[in-house]
Amino acid sequence: MGIKLAMKLVKNTDQEKETKKISDQEAEDAFKTILSWIGENPNREGLLETPKRVVKAFKEYFKGYKEDPNLVLDKTFGDVEGYDDMVVQKNISVQSHCEHHMAPIIGKAHVAYIPRDRVVGLSKLARVVEVFSKRLQTQERLTMQIANTLMKSLDAKGVAVTIDSTHQCMTMRGIKKEQASTVTNYYLGQFKEDLSYQNRYLRFISTQKD
Repeated sequence: MGIKLAMKLVKNTDQEKETKKISDQEAEDAFKTILSWIGENPNREGLLETPKRVVKAFKEYFKGYKEDPNLVLDKTFGDVEGYDDMVVQKNISVQSHCEHHMAPIIGKAHVAYIPRDRVVGLSKLARVVEVFSKRLQTQERLTMQIANTLMKSLDAKGVAVTIDSTHQCMTMRGIKKEQASTVTNYYLGQFKEDLSYQNRYLRFISTQKD
């Protein structure tokens, strides 16, 4: 067998392992093993259904892997009478998990875009945040994914995204700084090129309702 063919077979085998569908039962067995590993008895009454509940919860926590954010933005509206200023949506709740410790990331996202010809339903902005949040994330990548998707799918003139959140991987473990929060910003198009847009956006998201 040639070296190239052997390498190809190994690569294909690795890909098959990576794409193999794991059953709910296999996942439940894995969580049962973890319960034993931490020193618990997975067969005691209070824990008998825990692996099944955790699997169900994980399906909700990470449902973003099965959703396409571009489809969320597929339907747009052109009947806006020439509106061409920024659209800002503030205080979108963010509930994600960090990819390093699988600990919760809890915070808020602020999203703005400048339409070119068409706008999208307001709920869709929050939905895009939700799709990307329901995956293992770093806050930096999450911020950029939201911005890049909005910019491309809406053919926007500009996009701005800000996320302000706390990471329980550093508030509940490790350095344990309970009051620490992290802010990330990402600007595209006119928000990056024209500071007047950027400054207006920052004023909008910092204004609190009475």
